Amino acid sequence: MSDGVVQGSSKSAAGRFAAQGRWASMLARAGLLLAIGLLLVIGTLVNPAFLSVGNFVNVFTSMAIVGIVVVGMTFVLVVGGLADLSVPATIACGAILSLALQPHVGPLPAFLLAIGLAGLCGSVNGILVGYLKVNPIIATLGVGTIVLGVVESMVGGVIVYGSDPASGDFVKSRILGVPVVVVIFLVTAFVGHLVLSRSIWGRWTYAVGGNARAAAASALPVRAVKAGAFVLTGLCAGLSGGLLGLTLQSARPMVGTGYEFSAITAVVVGGISIMGGSGSIPRAIAGLFFVQFLTNIMVLGGIRTPVQGFILGLLIIVAVAVDLALRRRGGA
Repeated sequence: MSDGVVQGSSKSAAGRFAAQGRWASMLARAGLLLAIGLLLVIGTLVNPAFLSVGNFVNVFTSMAIVGIVVVGMTFVLVVGGLADLSVPATIACGAILSLALQPHVGPLPAFLLAIGLAGLCGSVNGILVGYLKVNPIIATLGVGTIVLGVVESMVGGVIVYGSDPASGDFVKSRILGVPVVVVIFLVTAFVGHLVLSRSIWGRWTYAVGGNARAAAASALPVRAVKAGAFVLTGLCAGLSGGLLGLTLQSARPMVGTGYEFSAITAVVVGGISIMGGSGSIPRAIAGLFFVQFLTNIMVLGGIRTPVQGFILGLLIIVAVAVDLALRRRGGA
């Protein structure tokens, strides 16, 4: 009789914890959407120009460049890869090569080659992290430093200019009123969402990030899945850099500086766990919306750049602390 009572109480306790987990998840999703809505109200009060079409076009264009990187970074965090710090170098690789190779092979081949070479850098990261089990922070930081040094030596540390203005005009053009860069971002995000949520590879990514040992015991290709996340991030960063170079029609070795921080901030604020195993592309994009609107409001409000950095850094700390607290509460 007492055993039955204990089992019943255990089941009811488990049910309560599961219900609490579901409510916490729903509250986290709703909370981010409410926070974005609140930012829209605050932005309007801070500066009436916030809701102007011109400002929104600028915000969405800037968001698209970062957003492409966010798609790749989401895979890295979900698979348990912590972060990819080589993003500034791979963005610079994409931006510089997409312009520097134009006179030799033409605009489109130059653009594709730039993305491919950035993906190659991601492959090196993938081999080091997935197969040689090097710490992701050390591996990507080292690869990024080497790649940036190679790119700088190739162009002599100077600014590279585009030789085909038509390619820049195309990237800056609009389709049904939507900038081409934003369209490319939306397509990239949609494809990334399908891969992560609907494909076998996506299920493997969650499994490896949730418990790599259990995934290996289930005969999943753990090393390949981890490596693949970094390859994807390299390709996304190369695409982002190529679009950035074509948009500006100029690029320098430091053109990608800060983009890794922006991407990590968006992903973490979107509720993607730094410990791996959970998260989604839509949540990461929602985090990106929040961060971009917040940054835009701070700029319109005249807040200095160092203060902006402090606020965004504090935002990351809070988001990570909440994630860790929820994991401890859930016994993860």
